[in-house]
Amino acid sequence: MGAGHSHPLHLVRDSPVHRLPPQVKIVAAFVGVVCVVATPREAFWVFGGHLLLLAGVWVAARIPLLWILRRAVIELPFVVLAVLLPFTGPDPRIEWLGMVLSKPGLLGAWNILVKGTLGVLTSLTLAATTPMRDLLVGLQRLRAPAMVTTIATLMLRYVDVITGEARRMRLARIARGHDPRFLWQVGATARGIGALFVRSYERGERVHLAMLSRGWTGAMPVTSDGRGRRTDWVAGLAPVAAALALAVTGWVVA
Repeated sequence: MGAGHSHPLHLVRDSPVHRLPPQVKIVAAFVGVVCVVATPREAFWVFGGHLLLLAGVWVAARIPLLWILRRAVIELPFVVLAVLLPFTGPDPRIEWLGMVLSKPGLLGAWNILVKGTLGVLTSLTLAATTPMRDLLVGLQRLRAPAMVTTIATLMLRYVDVITGEARRMRLARIARGHDPRFLWQVGATARGIGALFVRSYERGERVHLAMLSRGWTGAMPVTSDGRGRRTDWVAGLAPVAAALALAVTGWVVA
């Protein structure tokens, strides 16, 4: 229960960004994304400024650019919509490289692509500098609903247990001659999934009874106040202030 839980999106480093309290980074990421969304789509150079701010955070956090780019491909399925908009958007239309494209569709595609990409990069930066367990602690310190943080904490603690159980069941089936490559053995796989669900449910019931016997009140205990020092908030929100200034400048110039 008390073992650490690693995550493929977390990058272990010793940097000023990693050492910031998690609630500071959560607020900074949220407000930063709001600033990006609030930026008018016609202010092209402002989005370049947002990207430069993120690049500065990457440098301070010692996050390699290639590490970020490899994980940013998670947004590729959502790019399909942006690619279709220039062809399906309304008039007026322009001609470019022999193609007739919708001008509002081009702006809409740009809006989706740039804001979605910056949002994904911000989320990856937060995940890279903050372990999942610390994110939950930060939400708790920010007075997030107790039910949400409790469910997320228990899910985080038991995902490794369930994954290990599934791995052991798979090895047991293979040791008894099961070959998942054959289509007619899909029934055994389905029964294994059902057995895993039943085992997980029964384990959850036993854990819940054990928690009740130890005085469980329905909310995770607050281990520390951890409000963070004023200097931490100033350092963490400094890029956000710059992002807000960029967003306001975009509206003024536009």
